[in-house]
Order: sequence, then structure tokens, then C-alpha cells
Amino acid sequence: MVRSVIAVAVGCVVFSASALALFRISGQDPHSPADVSFMAASVAYGIFFAALAGFLAAWLAKRWEFEHSLAVACLIAVGGAISLLTRPAQGAMWTQLAALLVMAPSAMLGGYMRLRQIRAVKK
Repeated sequence: MVRSVIAVAVGCVVFSASALALFRISGQDPHSPADVSFMAASVAYGIFFAALAGFLAAWLAKRWEFEHSLAVACLIAVGGAISLLTRPAQGAMWTQLAALLVMAPSAMLGGYMRLRQIRAVKK
């Protein structure tokens, strides 16, 4: 049980820290309108780190790999939904929508990649 909590927590920290770093370094407010190129680059960046977060959660858990990446995906989605619901009509919603629509599923993709890696080793 403790291993599961740690695995999901590490996944969430990896995703959250990467997002925080991106917006701090770029100086872009995540709730403000942004240039299309910045939005595309930051969504691609978020997809990568969400997949990494799901992969790490699955790798650290050592069992129920996909379920642990699903937990990370759910927490990413819940964070995006809470942010979206608590800021209605205040600023741009592109970061929250990206978290809900593409980054959360990417965390599950990371867990799937870990499962494929495990299956390949067993062959």
C-alpha cells in the first residue's frame, strides 16, 4: 500500500513540477491567453511529462502498473477540472482543457508503455 501511494505521488510530483517549471521559466501565466506556438509547445511538453509520470508510477509500483498510471491520470484530470471550475470566465482555459483532454490520457499511455516493456522482457 505504501509503495502504491509513493508511486502515484512521485508521478504527480513529476507532472506538477514540470508544469510549474515551464511556466516559471517562460514567465507565461498558465491562465492567460498565449501565443499559438507557445500553447502547442507547452501541450507537447505536458504530454511528455504526463506520460513520464504515468510510466514512473507504473515502474515504481511493481504491480498493477496500469492502475497506478490511471491514478496519476485521474489526479491530473481532477486538478484540471478543479482549476477550470474555480475560475469560470476568468482568463484563458487552454491549460486546464489540455490537462483534461490530452495530458491525463497521456499518463495512462505511460502506464501502457511500461506494461509493454514488461511483456517484452518476459518473452
